[in-house]
Amino acid sequence: MEEKEGKRMATQEATMNAAKGLVTFVNKGVSPYHVVDVCRKTLTQAGFVELSEKADWDASLLGRNGKYFLTRNQSTIIAFAVGGQYKAGNGFSMVGAHTDSPCLKVKPRSDKKNNKWLSVGVECYGGGIWGTWFDRDLTIAGRAIVKMDSKLTHHLVHIERPILRVPHLAIHLQRNMNDSFGPNKETHVQPVLATEAMTKLNETSNCAKTQKHHSVLIDAICKELGCMSENLMDMELCLTDTQPATIGGIANEFIFSPRLDNLFNVYAGLQGLIESLTNETLASDTNIRMLVCYDNEEVGSQSAQGAESQITELVMRRIVQGLDGAGYRYEQSIANSFLISADQAHAVHPHYSEKHEENHKPQFHGGPVVKFNGNQRYATTAITASILRAVAEKASVPLQDVVVRNDSPCGTTIGPIIAAKMGLRTVDIGGPMLSMHSIREMCCTSSVSQTISLYKAFYEEFPAIDAAFKVE
Repeated sequence: MEEKEGKRMATQEATMNAAKGLVTFVNKGVSPYHVVDVCRKTLTQAGFVELSEKADWDASLLGRNGKYFLTRNQSTIIAFAVGGQYKAGNGFSMVGAHTDSPCLKVKPRSDKKNNKWLSVGVECYGGGIWGTWFDRDLTIAGRAIVKMDSKLTHHLVHIERPILRVPHLAIHLQRNMNDSFGPNKETHVQPVLATEAMTKLNETSNCAKTQKHHSVLIDAICKELGCMSENLMDMELCLTDTQPATIGGIANEFIFSPRLDNLFNVYAGLQGLIESLTNETLASDTNIRMLVCYDNEEVGSQSAQGAESQITELVMRRIVQGLDGAGYRYEQSIANSFLISADQAHAVHPHYSEKHEENHKPQFHGGPVVKFNGNQRYATTAITASILRAVAEKASVPLQDVVVRNDSPCGTTIGPIIAAKMGLRTVDIGGPMLSMHSIREMCCTSSVSQTISLYKAFYEEFPAIDAAFKVE
């Protein structure tokens, strides 16, 4: 009895530790650039070596049992560890996720004035639930390029205090607001920064950048960076909520958080990869373990750093060529590879259960969700689902299935993109969550540890499972 209670307590502790780790990760990852920075620091601490796409990758750099990563645009990151028994033609064990989330992005010329208010012009990035951005304490995060001594350097920006707000119209002036609320994205979803009267008392910048942005905003950014406004070359900034992610619910079983779609799977994939390397299984692995986290999934992945680009193929080719020289067998490696396309899934809603197909209602605490779609919005097949189920059995992780109703639209992921472009066997999965694409989303604490365990087992067990699989 005591032994059983001890195991239960250990499981609860592991679950809560994993959930707390995700909360910390999300709170640091306030933009795709910050996400990549956190991943870079975590990988470096775990002994990974950073590579440059501009450098030569030869046998003197890459080797068996080696751990490496690279970034593109500072918003996409690829990490990989080479199995000690890797041979030419062997495969990649891959988990793919994305670093971006729906948000409001600051326009290149953002200064707006209306009725003595100073507002910041923003673009709606992705398919956000924009009404959830109203009446939130907002700030900015992202990156800036600074010129110093003829050198251009990349800097992260995050003003941690609330400086922006998208105010609602009072219900007295729009009596039908509770019946129908559809803001105009150009004119209504614009955050206020200051009043014109107060700004005149505080502005100090006279730089040309203030012709594009309000001078008080430039002053705040330069103060954050520790640079002069004339050294600020350009910026890519997004709005972010200042309320941090947290664990909640009366039983501490929920996570209330921004950006769970899809930092949940970036974090789980990162932890799964690193934890798979701690028990010395890499030395006997015949595959290359890889984590790929792309930018721009929320807007279709068509960018140099998105899943629609050639980055995956180019990096994989360079790895196998660097390891094997003239004898590399890239096409054979693709045939031996497998991708888990990891993006969040819709849990059944307590008040809108009719939106789910009758026999497919994923629950919180029920395990990761395998996504199916006959119209190829997801890339899962019976073969790829069976391989994942074999991995899940090894990890003692439960799985759930989901398919959308015939009268419902269906989202998509990087899975079909990579599967079609590269011919990779792919399965689409994700943790169950609610309020997807809201500024505040919700998932369960148990799915974090479950998903990490699944990815860890995949990295460790896939080559043996695939070798025993007799279906071509």
